[in-house]
Amino acid sequence: MNRVMHVAAPPPKPLLIFDGECDFCGLWISRWRQSAGTRVDFLPFQDTSVGDRFPEIPRAQFERAVQLIETDGAVYGGAEAVFRLLAHPPGAQPWLRWYQASADFAKSAEAAYRFVAGHRPLFSWLTRIGWGRHVEQPRHFLVRGIFLRGLGVVYLIAFLSLWSQIFGLIGRNGILPAEQFISNAGNFFDTHGIGADRHRMLPTLCWFGASDSALRIQCAAGTVLAILVIVGIAPAPCLFLLWLIYLSLSSVCREFLGFQWDILLLETGFLAIFFAPLQLWPVRSVSREPPPSRLVLWLLRWLLFQLMFESGIVKLLSGDATWRDLSALTFHYESQPLPTWIGWHAHQLPFWFQKFSCVVMFVIELAVPFLFFAPRRLRLFGCGATVALQILILLTGNYTFFNCLTLLLCVTLLDDFTLRELLPDRLRRSPALDATPMNREQARKTQHAFRWPRWVLAPLTGFVLCLTAGEFLFTIGARWRVLEPVMALHDYCAPLRTFNSYGLFRVMTTSRPEIIVEGSNDGVNWQPYEFKYKAGDVSRRPAFVAPHQPRLDWQMWFAALGDVRHNPWFGEFCVRLLQGSPEVLALLEKNPFPEKPPRYIRAVLYDYRFTNCAEKRAMGAWWKRKELGIYLPPISLEQIQKPER
Repeated sequence: MNRVMHVAAPPPKPLLIFDGECDFCGLWISRWRQSAGTRVDFLPFQDTSVGDRFPEIPRAQFERAVQLIETDGAVYGGAEAVFRLLAHPPGAQPWLRWYQASADFAKSAEAAYRFVAGHRPLFSWLTRIGWGRHVEQPRHFLVRGIFLRGLGVVYLIAFLSLWSQIFGLIGRNGILPAEQFISNAGNFFDTHGIGADRHRMLPTLCWFGASDSALRIQCAAGTVLAILVIVGIAPAPCLFLLWLIYLSLSSVCREFLGFQWDILLLETGFLAIFFAPLQLWPVRSVSREPPPSRLVLWLLRWLLFQLMFESGIVKLLSGDATWRDLSALTFHYESQPLPTWIGWHAHQLPFWFQKFSCVVMFVIELAVPFLFFAPRRLRLFGCGATVALQILILLTGNYTFFNCLTLLLCVTLLDDFTLRELLPDRLRRSPALDATPMNREQARKTQHAFRWPRWVLAPLTGFVLCLTAGEFLFTIGARWRVLEPVMALHDYCAPLRTFNSYGLFRVMTTSRPEIIVEGSNDGVNWQPYEFKYKAGDVSRRPAFVAPHQPRLDWQMWFAALGDVRHNPWFGEFCVRLLQGSPEVLALLEKNPFPEKPPRYIRAVLYDYRFTNCAEKRAMGAWWKRKELGIYLPPISLEQIQKPER
C-alpha cells in the first residue's frame, strides 16, 4: 500500500471527492451517499472550493480516482477510499478489513478499480443495464409487509380449505382416522422403546388429542392466527404457531396433506417467522418497523430458485422421453389432475406451439432463476417471466394455493421503489405505505428492540443453507462423500417437512386413467358416485376450484396411476361408503344411495381423453372415455367383516 498523504486543513467529517462530470461516478455516489448517511460528506472535485481547501492534492489525482479525506487529514484514493467509505459506520462492511489484512487482496482491488476507472462509459452502460436509473440501496419495508400479509392470506386459504373436509379425511368417521393413527403410532413407539424422540419423528399436536374436536380447534386456531398475520398483529409469534399447527396436521393427514405446496408452505412459513418484525401491534407506517433481514430475504429468494430450477432440472434428469423431445405439453393439459376449461382449449393448440411452449418453460425454469440473484433490472425481468409462467399454470390447471404461494415468493425479488411504481396513485400516497426512512434516533431505538438479533439469524442462515444446498446438490445428481453428513442431518430433520427438494411432473403422464366408484344393491345394476371436481360425467365442464384443494379428488388421480394394493386408503374410503359415513359422503358431489348405503362397492378404471373441437360441437362433451377394466372388484361389509368372526 502507498504512503498516506495528509492535508493541512482536514474536514470536520470524512469527505469523499469525486468526478462530478462522470455518469458512472454519479450513479454509485448516490448509492454510497445513502448508505453513509450524514456521517460522510460528498463533493465533486469541479467545485471551486476543493482546490482552495486542499491545495496539496493535484487535480490529476482527482481525475484518476475518488479521494477520501479523513478527519485526521489522511487522504486515501481508489479502492481503499471506497472501502473506507463503506466502513462508515465502523464494521458495516468487511472489505476494509480484507484490504488491510491481505496485500494480494489489496493489489487485486486496486487493479480492478483502475480497470473500471479506465472504462467508465462501458461500466456506466452495464450499470444501467443491471440496475436501471436507480442504483440506491434497495429498501424492502413494503416488500416485507405485502409478503407477510400475503402469506397470512395463503395460510387462511389453506386452513379454511382443509377445515371444510378434514372430518371426512381424518375424522373419527373419516377415511384415515387420526385417533386410530396416533394410537397405532404410540403403540409402535412404545414397543420399540422410543420416548421423547417420538415428537421429532411424528411432530404433531395430536399427541395431546386427535378427536374431531381437537382437529376442529387446530383448524380454527390456524384460521384466527392467519387473520392476525393479515392485520399485522404479533406477526412473528403468529407465524410460528401457524407453522406448528400446519406441521401438526400434515403429520396426521399423511397422504392427504403431503403435496409439494404443503411442504412449500411449511418452508416458506418457517423462514417468514424470522422475516417478521418482533412487534405486537401494527404500526402506522411500514417504515416505522425495523429493517427487514437481508439474510432471510436472500433465503426466500434461494427457496424460489430451488423451486423453479429443480422443477426444470428433474424433468431432464428423469430421462422422460416426452420432456426430451419437447412433446410433454401435448399430454399435460389433458392428463393433469384437475384441468380447467381453459386447459381444454390449450390442449387444442397445434403441435408446434406445444413444443415452443415447452422450450419457453425450460428457459424460465432453468435459466431465469439465476437472475433472482442478479442486479435489480435483471432480477425484475426474472420476476416477470416467473410470474407469467405461474399465471399460465393457474389458468390451465387447478394447483390449489401453489401458484399464489409462488407468486408471493416472487414479491421478494422486488423492492419498495418497484412496488410503489406498480401501485395506484391513491395507494401510493397512503401513509401506511410510506417507506421514508426513519431519522437516526428512531432507527437506533427500533433497530435492536424489534428485530431478530444477528446471533440468531447468522446461524439460522448457515443451517438452512447447509441443509437445502445439500438437498439441492443431491437432487441434481451429486453423490459426493462430503455430502453424506449433510444428508444424514437432513434425514434427521426430515419429519419437520421444512427443508425440502422440489420437482413437479418430473415424469409426464401420457394417459389419463380415471377411477369411477360405483355402488349396487344386487351386484348387477351399478350406479356411479359423482365427485365434486375430478373427471366423471363426460359432459361436465372442467371447473376452476383453486385455491381450494379438494384433497380426495386429488388423491383419486394418484390412485388411478397405480394399483389398489399400493393405495390402502382407497379401500378404507370404499368401506366408509358401504357404512354410509356422512362425513365422507360430504366430500362427494352426488350420493346415488341417499336412503341407505349400497350392499356392494366396486371401482372401474376408464381411460379419459379430451374431445377435440369437432367432437365437442357434435356431442357437447368435454371428455370421451373407454373402459379399461376393474380397479377394485365388488366388496361388501359382509366380506370385510367375515375374517373377524
